[in-house]
Amino acid sequence: MEDRKIGKSGLTVKPFAFGGNVFGWTADEKRSFELLDAFVDKDFNLVDTADVYSYWVPGNRGGESEIIIGNWLKKTGKRDKIVLATKVGKPMGEGMKGLSKKYINRAVEASLKRLQTDYIDLYQSHDDDKDTPLAETMQAFDQLIKEGKVRAIGASNFKANRLAEAIKVSEDNGFAAYQSLQPEYNLYDREGFEAELQKLCLEKDLGVITYYSLASGFLTGKYRSADDLNKSQRGGGIKKYLDNRGQNILKALDEVAAKHNVPLATVSVAWLIAQPGITAPIASATSVAQLTDIAKAAEIKLSKDDIDLLSHASEY
Repeated sequence: MEDRKIGKSGLTVKPFAFGGNVFGWTADEKRSFELLDAFVDKDFNLVDTADVYSYWVPGNRGGESEIIIGNWLKKTGKRDKIVLATKVGKPMGEGMKGLSKKYINRAVEASLKRLQTDYIDLYQSHDDDKDTPLAETMQAFDQLIKEGKVRAIGASNFKANRLAEAIKVSEDNGFAAYQSLQPEYNLYDREGFEAELQKLCLEKDLGVITYYSLASGFLTGKYRSADDLNKSQRGGGIKKYLDNRGQNILKALDEVAAKHNVPLATVSVAWLIAQPGITAPIASATSVAQLTDIAKAAEIKLSKDDIDLLSHASEY
């Protein structure tokens, strides 16, 4: 299995990342430990989380995912086995959001404590913060790297013009620059990334770590009609995919999956892995069986015909 670089950061990862948003939400600590163990045992290494996971769950305060990962690291001693990515900036309560220097410094200490580690491999801006000057944000990140608390920085949910501007600010001031982008990107949701961001990431040699790689589960084939929407907690967000284009994508996935004798999720992630500039798609799982299916995406080799069929079916 190949290693892929995250920009010019010096970090290398396998081409599939585990999404830690399920930890403390749809996967309790025991199950989360099983998933992390299985992920590392399969020789993968990029674990992506955020301080805000899972703030949205009634009774949670945010930080639950990081706490579980920290407990796993303490129990197993496998810190050197993973590239640990987390994020800062999403609202987590009164006065706890954004990318000001003051808040970043506060948030990173809280994340390090929850994760029970001395450093974060990839620290990402979870959202653009237009209320804080880019120079202030980039200087704050630069200082964290100089202090050894962070190895590299990335951005998530940025528009192309703002990402380019942030990189220029870093270049002009001699600050550390963003080395990766985490965009929403999958077979159905293509335009947001492909229109402008993909070209910029290729030009600037940024790593691309996609989220919603399975379109909230739609691309697993689990949801094919409105009757299927009650199958999970995420079903409500899938209705938008049940149009003609969505059905065409499922039909193409069915064909390619049958050819390779693998589940649809495997093919969906394999298509992403094959796209120009993609470093590692993020996908979540709540069982080791699900994880095993998705992980096969890094092993199967889609032919040009397979990729063309999927790309044509998902044209926008």
